[in-house]
Amino acid sequence: MTAVPAAPADLATYLGELRGVVNSGLARVWPDDAPGLIVDAMQYAIVGGGKRLRPCLALAVAEAAGARQSLDARTAHLLALPSACALEMVHTYSLVHDDLPAMDDDALRRGRPTAHVVYGDGLAILAGDGLLTEAFSVIAHSPSRVLPAGAPEAAPAQRLRAVAVLASAAGAVGMVGGQAIDLAGAGRVIGRTAPPMNAAALEDMHRRKTGALIRASAALGAIAVNADESVLAAVDQYAKELGLAFQIVDDLLDVEGSPQTLGKTAGKDAAAGKPTFPALHGVEPSKRLAADCVARAHAALATAGLAGRLGEIADWSLQRKS
Repeated sequence: MTAVPAAPADLATYLGELRGVVNSGLARVWPDDAPGLIVDAMQYAIVGGGKRLRPCLALAVAEAAGARQSLDARTAHLLALPSACALEMVHTYSLVHDDLPAMDDDALRRGRPTAHVVYGDGLAILAGDGLLTEAFSVIAHSPSRVLPAGAPEAAPAQRLRAVAVLASAAGAVGMVGGQAIDLAGAGRVIGRTAPPMNAAALEDMHRRKTGALIRASAALGAIAVNADESVLAAVDQYAKELGLAFQIVDDLLDVEGSPQTLGKTAGKDAAAGKPTFPALHGVEPSKRLAADCVARAHAALATAGLAGRLGEIADWSLQRKS
């Protein structure tokens, strides 16, 4: 197993070490008796890199919340690792499906051809389905196949709660619902005229489409270490603001970024007529909105006295280039 980070001085190193922990778990998520073809397509989608924001956030929250209970960082990370892997699997499934011709029709993801370009639409759909459903198996299975023998595991009650939180965030009230609103807003739902998208509707869409899974990431990290309800409430509010800031910056990068930096097609939101924060508010006001979100995220952490790197992660969300 990759060594668990021992408080490196800079955030980039810290996040890099967390990604190593997550990647070590993801290398073991695959069921032994699945057909090789579907496993190949699932692995292609998930091993292509990416920021691993959601699983790293789960580990960072587990570390910060666990410290209040005198848990060392390594134990906190191990307790949260199955949930962290499941979060990345759900996130990757959503990307595979979003890139399909019927959705965003994108040929580039994480700097490589998208799954449907490599494997065809049908197998890409199945790969996404496989990642989604296997994610819940990864949380529920005990002993965990993503952990080394003898590693500590979250209790059954915590795993059950994690499944419920992740299902809600990924489903119709969360990510799937937000994507449906996005399709309708772009005029891509048969028999539906694109509804007007005001500021409140745009925020609601993104709190579902992007924010719900980021909030779930924070919640699953706290649940894994059995944090108390006051900590859960604080990290949920923190992640709610972080998720919106992250999406606003994503929209800005689509305007100001390049394919080489982003690892995906730039300018596709505008070309598709999709509702975005810069399109509705303008670039500079959107930057101010994102900064306001991050300030509120810091305030939420302060209410529970949560230390660790969570505040730095919120600040990074404003400065990132991809």
